Amino acid sequence: MKLKLFSALALAMLTQAAQAQTSPKGPTMGWSSWNTYYCNISESLIKNQANAMSSRFKSAGYQYVNIDDGFQGGRDSQTGQLLINKTRFPNGLKPVVDHIHSKGLKAGIYSDAGYNTCGSYHNGDTTGKNTGLYQHDEQDANYFFKELGFDFIKVDFCGGDPIHNEDRLKLDEQERYTAISQAIQNTGRTDVRFNICRWAYPGTWASEVSTSWRISGDINASWESVRNIIEENLYLSAYCINGSYNDMDMLEVGRGLTTEEDKTHFGMWCIMSSPLLIGCDMTKLSLSNKTTKLLTNADLIALNQDTLYLQAYVAKRSGGCYVLVKDLEQKYGLKRAVAFYNSTDEAQDISIDFSDIELGGVIKMHDCFEKTDIADAEQAFTVNVPAHGTRIYTLVGEQRLERTLYEAETAYMTSYQEIAGGGTATYSSDNNCSGGMKAGWLGNGAKNDLQWRNVYSLDGGEYSMDLYYQTGESRSVTVEVNGTRVGSYTLNSGSYSKVGKKTIKINLEAGENTVRLYNNSSWMPDIDCMKLTLVSKPNNVLNPSVNHMNSSSKHYTLSGKKAHFKDKGIIVTDNKKVINK
Repeated sequence: MKLKLFSALALAMLTQAAQAQTSPKGPTMGWSSWNTYYCNISESLIKNQANAMSSRFKSAGYQYVNIDDGFQGGRDSQTGQLLINKTRFPNGLKPVVDHIHSKGLKAGIYSDAGYNTCGSYHNGDTTGKNTGLYQHDEQDANYFFKELGFDFIKVDFCGGDPIHNEDRLKLDEQERYTAISQAIQNTGRTDVRFNICRWAYPGTWASEVSTSWRISGDINASWESVRNIIEENLYLSAYCINGSYNDMDMLEVGRGLTTEEDKTHFGMWCIMSSPLLIGCDMTKLSLSNKTTKLLTNADLIALNQDTLYLQAYVAKRSGGCYVLVKDLEQKYGLKRAVAFYNSTDEAQDISIDFSDIELGGVIKMHDCFEKTDIADAEQAFTVNVPAHGTRIYTLVGEQRLERTLYEAETAYMTSYQEIAGGGTATYSSDNNCSGGMKAGWLGNGAKNDLQWRNVYSLDGGEYSMDLYYQTGESRSVTVEVNGTRVGSYTLNSGSYSKVGKKTIKINLEAGENTVRLYNNSSWMPDIDCMKLTLVSKPNNVLNPSVNHMNSSSKHYTLSGKKAHFKDKGIIVTDNKKVINK
């Protein structure tokens, strides 16, 4: 049967409810049964994992004990009621949920958007047949969340994809997951976390209906798998919004990777704000075990659970090495987290100019893996990173500079998704572009746009915007700032491998701005990046005023030469805005 689309009002109400339940929470932290046990689970096994989490991991922030595929026992032929496997769970699921809750933890469950679960297709577990949510959304939601009291659900899509199932159901992902989300809302539970498991970034609609969504195929305990998943998520930072997250899949830490690979795996999941679901057997980990120490590293977990709910974005790329950065505690403040990631098979020196990550003055540095402060730095920093390794630091600068370079691969594209074929916005590699990436297949529709939503100006003013692009034919782009049309421009760089530049004057307001590029009727050029240069400020004199980010702090502007008033907490430099707490 074909499901009906929700009305705009219903979807708006659902969106509001979903955002309300997710926005005050960090990424989900817990354990899942799948990586180690697949469908071979039982009542005693899950209870023992809950005991281990309570004694060894709960204090670090882990809460959810998630039962994945393998608990099902078919459906009642008369009522359609979901049945539980009597061999694996002889007392049903309620005693398991109650035991998890008795430990001060939360309980998670699994299902599929179609008729059958993934285990019934790929693991020979026939008891998973006809146990998916399809045609049972309300019934199963009431059972899971009202009767049994589960707090989390992961919903797979093997039963909705004809490639994976013999039923040849071809379900629409947005319709199905929106309907499931609505069924959860209808239970009256506003605290249930909902994970979409579709094995690729499903689309911008996902943040409106779920807590998190998978962005890749299943992980396995190999460096190739971990590296590929990181690569998938490097350019999805713009879609980590409203307390909803890009899910890089369950953790394989402690399951056969090298020490450096485990550190990269966990550290990158932390700074990129992925859910942290332990996948190994927790009962085998002592408090002194190196895996336990890594999984409970408070400095790394703090990056993952930071209340800005941001995913780190790529600030610099050189070959197979990357520098990723994000704000901590206060947007556009003085504290940032930075990761130096080496995906290659050889040790590499990775360098960064602090101005490239908008920090100036003396930089205080803290090593998150070693949990210790290191020597202060100025201007630049270089670190030698071993093969497959990562080094992660928190930085506190004396000055916060305005960002001048906005890569297209850090922007939000309304129509972006990785499930369907071409014809909508996409990111692709191009070594001719400044960051080695570009955004393409833009335009030819009002929603197929590109938006930089976090263009920050301390005081506002007139800026020169250099737009870098590629096109081998004349193509038009319209520029809009904060909803106001700036103008439309016909561009041609001469070839699709050559980068052209168009300089446009724009006006920014003090604080965050949105710069939008679009073409409602025809294709746009591919976009490399945008560079901003301040032309003039609203006032050309020293002007103390309240900083909108923090009512207790002030910012100052000064025209002309360099001035330092450190004793008064003011630092202003030539032609560079500075934020100083």
